[in-house]
Amino acid sequence: MAYYFLVSAFLFFLCAPSLSLAQPFKAVNLGNWLVTEGWMKPSLYDGIPNNDLLDGTQVQFLSTKLQKYLCSENGGGTVLVANRTSASGWETFRLWRINETYFNFRVFNKQFVGVEDQGNKITAVADNAGNPQTIFQIIRNNDDQNRVRLQASNGQFLQAMSETEVTADYVGSGWDDSDPSVFKMTIVKTLRGEYQLTNGYGPDKAPEVMQDHWNSYITDDDFSFMSANGLNAVRIPVGWWIASDPTPPKPFVGGSLNALDNAFTWAQKYGMKIIVDLHAVQGSQNGNDHSATRDGYLEWGDSKIEDTVAVIDFLAARYADNPSLAAIELMNEPNAPGVNLDTLMAYYRAGYDAVRKHSENAYVILSNRLGPADAKELLSFASGLNCVAIDVHYYNLFSDSFSNMNAQQNIDYIYNQRSSDLSTVNTANGPLTFVGEWTGEWAVQGAAMQDYQNFGKAQLEVYGRATFGWAYWAYKCASDHWSLKWMIENDYIKL
Repeated sequence: MAYYFLVSAFLFFLCAPSLSLAQPFKAVNLGNWLVTEGWMKPSLYDGIPNNDLLDGTQVQFLSTKLQKYLCSENGGGTVLVANRTSASGWETFRLWRINETYFNFRVFNKQFVGVEDQGNKITAVADNAGNPQTIFQIIRNNDDQNRVRLQASNGQFLQAMSETEVTADYVGSGWDDSDPSVFKMTIVKTLRGEYQLTNGYGPDKAPEVMQDHWNSYITDDDFSFMSANGLNAVRIPVGWWIASDPTPPKPFVGGSLNALDNAFTWAQKYGMKIIVDLHAVQGSQNGNDHSATRDGYLEWGDSKIEDTVAVIDFLAARYADNPSLAAIELMNEPNAPGVNLDTLMAYYRAGYDAVRKHSENAYVILSNRLGPADAKELLSFASGLNCVAIDVHYYNLFSDSFSNMNAQQNIDYIYNQRSSDLSTVNTANGPLTFVGEWTGEWAVQGAAMQDYQNFGKAQLEVYGRATFGWAYWAYKCASDHWSLKWMIENDYIKL
């Protein structure tokens, strides 16, 4: 083991001698700053009208007359019917928000609902949402916001005439259960990420909201606090649109690049290093809020590689000569099996080459895939590259296996299973290892302060064996134990 760490330290020095004093990194993620996540600061969304109907919200519509759900037959590609007694994927519609009341409806197979030119029949055959016939207004009842009518672009209302015939030709205005144009809307799932925030506020309000957030959420004082409390690096999630600043594609708004520039200035002032993490890629690599997905579908793949590499090239060109740059992470949490391994490695190779065009010393971080993937699947590939690290994320959450664990079982899991997990990717002469996300929160209910302290201590001890270092998620959060700042200030953790 001693030989392994000696070799790792030597390899690190060869790659980045200017960073050797900071290695391995004790870092924190500046989550919810330049890529927003609604759960971390819910109040950001308070000012959005109809803020329960944002992009990607999944809804189901029950005909009050028929007591049957609207369904995109076969998941899309044909007509809508109203004959289902229960709702699942084919009966669920994902919203694309145009403004606070007008939307497109995307179905299971990714087509859009629209009105046919002849007969006003409702189908789900459109491959894009550019046609006015795919636009619907959701009109909510004043007394019951989940009682709705859907007005089509022809000015008439969608109605369930029968279980097999759904049309847009109703002209009445009632709200009775017997009215074929009245539906009970159930919100199944919501997304709250950067896309939802900026498109929710719209082009007039979003720039002001985002600029206020960037200016206040992370400041010089925060870097001072981090440095004074034993942290020597930050991992900063960024979105693909940063490369188009100051005029990124709508609905994203400009300004995050200037905020990142400020972070480099503050990092240099306080002797800290920065890991720039491409957290959100165009098309979404995992369908999660924090990938800035519009509707939760994973649509990153071969066709997106060139554009994603261009973002890495932009970041590397801008910061390669900055003494505070430690590394660029090519992608956060690609999902398995949604992201094909061969496609991912092709992108990682191209992204690596883009960084190396501008810097021989900056580390390139490769995130392991989440999901049913082999933790060692990148080791052989990465061993052929210089100055790289494998990023793994460890949470005692997000799995039923943790639901019934008590405090001591969680702590034992860190010392036993997580220690084993990490040793699997710690290989002599291979890439360095980086526990890029972990946290002090768990599923234990009513845990004592001492339990939290022991849990944090165990993770610091085990993840301290990662040869590139670790990064806590996150620096700030509305939920206390997710916030390293709160944990430090309240003596729940000592670094």
